[in-house]
Amino acid sequence: MSNLNRRDFLKLAGKTALGVAAVAAIPAAASAEATAAPAWPWKYEKLDVAEVQAAVYEHFSTDGGCAAGAVGGILAVLAKHYPEGPYALLNSKMFANGAGGYGRQNLCGALGGSFAIFGLFCEGADAKALQKQLYAWYEATALPIYLPEGSDPHPAQSVAGSELCKDSYGNWSAKTGLAFSDPIRVNRCRCLTADTAGKAVELLNIHFGFAAPAAPAEEAPVAKDNVYTGVGECPFGALEVAVTMEGDKIVAINVTKNSTDFPPSPALINAIIANNGVEGVDPATKEVDARSSATMTGTALIAAVQDALSKVQK
Repeated sequence: MSNLNRRDFLKLAGKTALGVAAVAAIPAAASAEATAAPAWPWKYEKLDVAEVQAAVYEHFSTDGGCAAGAVGGILAVLAKHYPEGPYALLNSKMFANGAGGYGRQNLCGALGGSFAIFGLFCEGADAKALQKQLYAWYEATALPIYLPEGSDPHPAQSVAGSELCKDSYGNWSAKTGLAFSDPIRVNRCRCLTADTAGKAVELLNIHFGFAAPAAPAEEAPVAKDNVYTGVGECPFGALEVAVTMEGDKIVAINVTKNSTDFPPSPALINAIIANNGVEGVDPATKEVDARSSATMTGTALIAAVQDALSKVQK
């Protein structure tokens, strides 16, 4: 080293630096080749709907809302059970811009994220067919249905009537009077996203032959001439009743459907029958549990009976 002059030392240092750079580039190229994306469409594996719903509910909060939560929850469950697959390669936070109907209350992000999943695992025509089924379900179903154990408070159900965030939230807000920023609204959208992603997985399981299509719903039995049906709503959901008449007297009231999760008070039903109508009957009388949930359900019951009686020919 002592015999090297300054010029020779600089030449040697330059050659060494070039050699190090060349060697460093080799593992980078090899790494890029090793992590190349798999062929599209990706392979779909059977998933448990309930497990996906629970994962999506959590990813809604950690990944950035509805669209990201739907994608993140589904891919997380796939990665958990099939770690050899490519499912951990995607960062679901890239879908966070779908929150709030893509920032303009347009397409619901829960649908958008689910449609992205269809596109990841299905050819174009198949993805569109599944998308059409999910649209129809979302637009006509009272949501949310999913509610994790211990979740509080219980969000009311509403029907969107379209694929738009503004209609989904708007119809729910009109029913509850709650603002978009309300924590109950946030929980409602978490539950709705779990429902939507769960339905998407149900459709994928059927499409790929892992599950049989659901049996068609049975037609509702035709009511007898002296039985009249009615529907009433409250912030917790809706009730459907069948009111049996003998002449102009109410002899029985049966609750045939209840989406509120709170059974109506038997005392209130008996009070309506004894009164032969709903006029003057208080949903929170001394005989009825005066908790807000029971009172709300009582209000729905009274509205449903009133609806049924309106169909009785005078």
